[in-house]
Parts: sequence; structure tokens; C-alpha cells
Amino acid sequence: MINQATDQAPDLTKAYQIDAIGLVCPLPILRFKKRTQHLPSGTQVEFLSDDPTGRKDLQALCELTGHRIEWIREEGAGVLRYRICLA
Repeated sequence: MINQATDQAPDLTKAYQIDAIGLVCPLPILRFKKRTQHLPSGTQVEFLSDDPTGRKDLQALCELTGHRIEWIREEGAGVLRYRICLA
């Protein structure tokens, strides 16, 4: 398990889910942008992706938008689950 913000276990409370498993660059990030564009600031989003470049792309998007990656968890089979707080 990878925890971006702290050494504590990730918060698994309810969040808006976006599944981008099976999509390759740039489709995972485009799906994330499309599905979050009308969500309010502070919304918790769980984003699942198995795209090898997805982590770098998502981090770049968050730097540009001000979204915060709270944690990243390895799910197995190359899938990463991200918890993002929207700016």
C-alpha cells in the first residue's frame, strides 16, 4: 500500500468513483476531467486506473488544477486506486 499524505491507513469513506481500468493514455485523464468538471470543490474522488503512465499524468493534472492526491493504493494486477480531493 502506498500512502501519499501520511503513514496512516487510507480513509475508505464513500467517494465519487471513476473507473478507467483498461483505458490507455490519454483516455484515463480525459475521463477523470470530464466526470469531475461539475463536481463541487472538496468532493472526494476514487479513481482506478491500470495505465502505466497514469500516475505521472494524474499528478501533473492535480498540480495544474490544485486537486490533491490524498493517497494511492495498489489493488493488484497493475491497478492503482487514487483518492483525490477536488480543488
